[in-house]
Amino acid sequence: MIEVLAPEPDGPLPPGPASPADVRMSVFLPTYQVARFIPDALESLLAQTLPPHEIIVVDDGSTDDLDAALAPFLDHIVLIRQENRGAANACNVGVRAATGDFVVLLDPDDRYFPERLERMAELAVARPDLDILTTDAFIEVEGEYTGRYNTATNPFETVDQRLGIIRTNFIFGLPAIRRTTLLTAGAFDESMVSVFDWECWIRLIIGGSRVGMVNEPLAAYRFRPGSLSGNRPRLLRGRINTLTRALTLDLRPAERAAAEEGIVFAQRMLALSELHTALLEGAPDVRTRAVRVVRDNRFAVSSRVKAAASLATPRVVRRFLARREEWRSSRPKAVRSARE
Repeated sequence: MIEVLAPEPDGPLPPGPASPADVRMSVFLPTYQVARFIPDALESLLAQTLPPHEIIVVDDGSTDDLDAALAPFLDHIVLIRQENRGAANACNVGVRAATGDFVVLLDPDDRYFPERLERMAELAVARPDLDILTTDAFIEVEGEYTGRYNTATNPFETVDQRLGIIRTNFIFGLPAIRRTTLLTAGAFDESMVSVFDWECWIRLIIGGSRVGMVNEPLAAYRFRPGSLSGNRPRLLRGRINTLTRALTLDLRPAERAAAEEGIVFAQRMLALSELHTALLEGAPDVRTRAVRVVRDNRFAVSSRVKAAASLATPRVVRRFLARREEWRSSRPKAVRSARE
């Protein structure tokens, strides 16, 4: 018996598939410079207790040795090649090429556990009113599971999914989406560089889609530690862009307020993150950035004090930040939430 988290049905359930075997799930992998990881991802699909309807690999202009990595799997996949056009475009190519009822994302550096597709198909049978199906997942850093995606600070929303998805991306990033619903909504926005998945989930849910989750960690969501300061500004800009676009939708007053509050918060965090990066890189505009933070009383006192310290002793602060960056990047639990 699977444990399901989902909103209560609005009324009688519509007709649905008779059994999990009747649910056709097309898995698509947008692929760029991940040749060393993709064999694990594909092996995890071939080990599914409910085989995928099809496996679509979209090579988005990779220049690594992807051919060698894919060679053992060519009889099991549909391979599409194109020039590099970005992750959102590669996802859309996979979605449009799919023929299943649901399209399921798998990032090539992640992997499914054997029961994942079957559990989501069981959910599709039990709740044919749901357009988005997902599971929980383990966060994996350097081979170590450091926690789960849905936590007390990022719980799966079941009561008000419209407001919940504005506040945080509570949907684990590798869901199954009803293909016709996704295409009708315009699929993924190819103008977005990052967090385009969250932007898509917002549009779907505000448009009436509902989400259900099998409350088991049935995937490994791998984080590759690198420059935390380099990734964070890009993610924060994506967050600001996503919430700004949400404001163009037909939002209720509480939803609009949550989006506006989220933008202001992300803007403050971006200013701090960019100051951090500028300090590490010795950028010429460090002083200007630090003065802005010191003079802005919307920042916490501790943040303003640290910015002031960077004005007084920039070299000392730079050495401290570099040591802290090295320490954090070497400790899995310090970066477990960086992909959320």
